[in-house]
Amino acid sequence: MPAIQLTIAERKAHRAEAHHLDPVVMIGNDGLTPAVKKEIGASLDAHGLIKVRVQGDDREAREAMYQQLCDELGAAPIQHIGKLLVLWRPKPEKVKAEDEDRKPGPREFKVVKNASRGGQRPEVKRVRVLGNQRLTTGGIVKKSKPKQRSIKKSQS
Repeated sequence: MPAIQLTIAERKAHRAEAHHLDPVVMIGNDGLTPAVKKEIGASLDAHGLIKVRVQGDDREAREAMYQQLCDELGAAPIQHIGKLLVLWRPKPEKVKAEDEDRKPGPREFKVVKNASRGGQRPEVKRVRVLGNQRLTTGGIVKKSKPKQRSIKKSQS
């Protein structure tokens, strides 16, 4: 599988995303073993963008490993600085089995309350509302009221 070719702008964006990441896989003195390649492939499937640390001191060997990983795993080379390699591959889309009998799950709402004193930031909190609950205008979660039933219909 050949390596993915990215534009300079795409590579730059991925480099910025990878800045705060920690290395997920470490390549030891044994080099690229099948187990290491399998782990890097699984990490790319899970995260999409990963850092790999190489323990060897030989720069040419690291560069060869970098190109070999990109070619074999179908990943894009993002960055190679020192002993860190950054690889990117688009995450595969997860196929979700739909259950027709399933009811809708809890809903998330963002409640914004203005501060009591002027000039302060409003208080923002996330609230989870279940199926048998409702959210009032004041941001309070209450149980739903039972449905009103007609007296005339229940008598007939």
